[in-house]
Amino acid sequence: MRFLRRLVTVLTAVMIGGVVLIIALLVIRLQAPSAPVLSFPEEIALPEGAVAQSYTQGMGWYGVITTDQELLIFDSATGALTQTIEIKTGE
Repeated sequence: MRFLRRLVTVLTAVMIGGVVLIIALLVIRLQAPSAPVLSFPEEIALPEGAVAQSYTQGMGWYGVITTDQELLIFDSATGALTQTIEIKTGE
């Protein structure tokens, strides 16, 4: 009977410790800094005659797809056009 009482006491202590550990890990995890927030550029200078169709953004760059089926890649720090990619469609 003593063995069973000690076993139940140890099990209770382990369960309480586990719950405290899970709560502590959740608190630590939720206080961690989140991923950096991407910001939209104030203004995008498109080449002459280009009309924007869609916009996408990554870390350090952003891209604009034009109605002429070109992907224009810009540097997000300077706003300079770094690359132009022609999009080939199946038409």
